[in-house]
Amino acid sequence: MAPKRLGEMLIAAGVIDDVQLNDALEVQKATGGQLGKVLVELGYAPQAAILAILADQIGIPFIDLVQKHPDPTAIAVVPRDLATRYALMPVGFDERGRLIVAMADPQNVLALDDLRIITGYDCVPAIATRDDIMTTIEESYGAADRMGQRELITDDIGGDTELSKMAEVTTDTPIVKLVNFIITKAVSDRASDIHIEPQEHDLRVRYRIDGVLHEMMRSPKSAQAAVISRFKIMADMDIAENRKPQDGHSSITVSHHSLDLRVSTLPTVYGERVVLRILRKDSILLKLVDLGFLPSSLDRFESSFRKPYGAVLVTGPTGSGKSTTLYAAVNVLNEIQRHIITVEDPVEYRLPGINQIQANPRAGLTFAGALRSFLRCSPDVILVGEIRDRETASIAIESALTGHLVLSTLHTNDSSSAVTRLVEMGVEPFLVSSSVACVLAQRLARRLCPDCKLEYEPPKALLLDAGFDPENLPATVWKAVGCRKCGGTGYRGRLGLHEVLLMTEEISHLCVTGATSDDIKRMAVSQGMLTLRMDGLEKARRGDTSVEEVARVVV
Repeated sequence: MAPKRLGEMLIAAGVIDDVQLNDALEVQKATGGQLGKVLVELGYAPQAAILAILADQIGIPFIDLVQKHPDPTAIAVVPRDLATRYALMPVGFDERGRLIVAMADPQNVLALDDLRIITGYDCVPAIATRDDIMTTIEESYGAADRMGQRELITDDIGGDTELSKMAEVTTDTPIVKLVNFIITKAVSDRASDIHIEPQEHDLRVRYRIDGVLHEMMRSPKSAQAAVISRFKIMADMDIAENRKPQDGHSSITVSHHSLDLRVSTLPTVYGERVVLRILRKDSILLKLVDLGFLPSSLDRFESSFRKPYGAVLVTGPTGSGKSTTLYAAVNVLNEIQRHIITVEDPVEYRLPGINQIQANPRAGLTFAGALRSFLRCSPDVILVGEIRDRETASIAIESALTGHLVLSTLHTNDSSSAVTRLVEMGVEPFLVSSSVACVLAQRLARRLCPDCKLEYEPPKALLLDAGFDPENLPATVWKAVGCRKCGGTGYRGRLGLHEVLLMTEEISHLCVTGATSDDIKRMAVSQGMLTLRMDGLEKARRGDTSVEEVARVVV
């Protein structure tokens, strides 16, 4: 059987239709160009789709570099000038240890021979678009070039002589470059956490970007001990101790940005697991309008923290943006006539004009101890990083009753549960009802990428299952697609989903009489509160996020 022509294959794949093919063939006949190039120039087919068909035709894989993240270990073995000269991009290694290379011309035997000689690896060619290859070369090798500059990353490693021998090993240039690359790439990709995870046969590196973990690379098992020790030295940890968890931190500078790395280790069956949380130390001015509030919810929240006294609580799980919201509120209140004091663990952002205190339990400076001291300093606004125990809760509530505005966070699933949680912690119900002005529950949802999101008409059943009002279903919603700007995820950045409960007279009465959190929630909804799901669905209706993302973050 004769092989199918390119045009027939594109029609069979649904990329073009008969009319478009005939148009392209007429142009090709007149100009003498390649059919694939003509189709791209006419705008009938994307280059990636044509290459995918051609790759299948000649029996080699097609790699979409928008979706595929090249392994830094593979990048390290191929010089940049060679990659640029032959328009190729090292992608990773296969199960046989061969180097996988995405090429604009995978049949370039000379390029493959040069690669084998220079790298020492057998090479497996794949095909990718020339534009994607050149863009990826600039992104990947550009980061590596910046990584090599001495001033790029500086850390405050101590001079403990007991660590000197291991320090000599872990300051070996390849290990330093690899660790620096991991950190630099995480910062450039807007990652909030770096996970270094030993596996049975290799070392996995994952970044948490917009709240979701993505695998970024795998390194050989032989590099595991040196990489983990390097991170531990940076965080001033005991590298000889690998049988129990440790915590540390490191202050670093990446491309002129001051960062704080909170480092934690945990022993696993395959070695120590390391998690680094990236915190910016730069002074920034956060604005509430940038956090994704709907106008009605923002009005409710702002009316509460502009009161001269009372407690304003922000609730949600770890990593839901509670501290960021409180900082934004403090920025609104930060005026010359107000005395604002905070106690935090850690101090994530440096705010000008605010008296910020780092909690230090080892030195006896706990949240409760700091609160007692604050009251002798005549503050107007007090921010407590977290209410963790009965003592802190009691002092915070009493402070709110005695003419202070108290801002704090609490770990509960929704706003109504915060009221009952305080009672369970030992605070009298009448004190809760008298002191709490507002409870804001929130989650973080990924924001749809504005460059590639797609509007479509969803099935009615999908909208009903999501929780939309049957009498007010949207005609269209938006979904994630994926492009280079968002790393192929379809999402870029995050926005908050908010539930703002105000302590009205009716809710105060329910609190005093020992009502359940469900009773309190029903009353709040009847008084105009949007639940987390209702708030999320409204943002899906507006095209800020997707229905699937709301379902992911809201139970």
